[in-house]
Amino acid sequence: MNEVTLPTTQKTQRTANTRKVFIKTYGCQMNVYDSERMGDALAGDGYQVTKNIEEAELVLLNTCHIREKAAEKVYSDIGRIRKIKEKNEADGRRLTIGVTGCVAQAEGKEILHRAKAVDLVVGPQTYHRLPQIVARALSGERVVDTDYATEDKFEHLPKPQRAQVISRGVTAFLTIQEGCDKFCTFCVVPYTRGSEQSRPVSRIVEEARRLTQAGVREITLLGQNVNAWHGEGPDGREWGLGELLFKLAKLDGLQRLRYTTSHPIDMSRDDEDSLLAAHRDLEILMPYLHLPVQSGSDRILKAMNRHHTADDYLRAIERFRNVRPDIAISGDFIVGFPGESDEDFNQTLSLINEVNYASAFSFCYSPRPGTPGALLKETVPKEIASARLQELQALLNQQQYAFNQNCVGKQMDVLLEKPGKKPDQLIARSPWLQSVILNDSVGKIGDILPVRIIEGSPNSLVGEVI
Repeated sequence: MNEVTLPTTQKTQRTANTRKVFIKTYGCQMNVYDSERMGDALAGDGYQVTKNIEEAELVLLNTCHIREKAAEKVYSDIGRIRKIKEKNEADGRRLTIGVTGCVAQAEGKEILHRAKAVDLVVGPQTYHRLPQIVARALSGERVVDTDYATEDKFEHLPKPQRAQVISRGVTAFLTIQEGCDKFCTFCVVPYTRGSEQSRPVSRIVEEARRLTQAGVREITLLGQNVNAWHGEGPDGREWGLGELLFKLAKLDGLQRLRYTTSHPIDMSRDDEDSLLAAHRDLEILMPYLHLPVQSGSDRILKAMNRHHTADDYLRAIERFRNVRPDIAISGDFIVGFPGESDEDFNQTLSLINEVNYASAFSFCYSPRPGTPGALLKETVPKEIASARLQELQALLNQQQYAFNQNCVGKQMDVLLEKPGKKPDQLIARSPWLQSVILNDSVGKIGDILPVRIIEGSPNSLVGEVI
């Protein structure tokens, strides 16, 4: 979860005639991208993004609804922000609170009923209308706007100014596809993000060019099902993801490309060959593939409505490793799905052992209201699901540590990304998405340097410049 810590209340010096917005982001990388675009949309009305909630006139909570705890944390944070709002009111200052994102889309008016301090609720499809919605809230109206926009929100969102882009660093997310048509029984995304929509090539290239001209060196293409992207190309036909990667690789100044998150059933499309070719031929495309599987049991995959088998998944991994042997594989897993037996779980462990992951995300199943999974009766006791999760995570952590250890002694090019936790450190990013800790005297943020890895820990690497 991408969070900014909410500070305790304190007096903060405020600059006259400025308006500040504090945006807290929960959940996925697409929410990070959306939060940046909300800041862009509000910039035209004089708002400046701040990391200090104490100086904000507007607070937006950009929420995630994938898991129950994530949704409940939003209400907990609203309770804390309400105290700041009450204190501001006592001092004669106003604080407007908004809930955006997938919880906003799923719960709508219920948020206003449950949290009286909230002034506006905005779904993911209407961020381009945010300035008008905020204006209505400032006039005293409690606003809910969760209608799916008939217009393209990406077309109507304002273009960020160069200074805004520069302030975000040398890596950037770029959404190319949104929504989902898969309807996995455990997932709320089709209901909160809508059906699959692909942005046209011209607009993606335009946004990528603005990013690189502002100093961005690495772009990660985003989508709920990013490899389902089929956008209109300049020749009038639909392009596939591989073709788009070849196009973006020609941009001046762009040094690295990534994409996430992919779906196994979209790996079987006719244009998979172009994606494989991109991994084979494009040095700029990093050797990393995030491909969620969720379970190694065909019986559970069918119950999840995943439309692929464990063997389908393994054969897709094999195809990518054939063209790029050093590719790192990342995945997602859900344990304790209704009806999961010991044998089902053991099949998941077997799949993990066969793939050998560089990293992964794993969770106990959490029923989401409104999804078919929430109606399933054959639930797995929490203590069993928790024990399975611990066993699965121990195996995944072991594999991640082994992957990092195997990097010791190797040479690689890393991108200097940000300052480290200690004053004399810089954090770089390896081609395989690992954090690499370096001495801060080696170069400046944005440089790509050859390093030798001298230490591998469970969660990061330590390197020295060659």
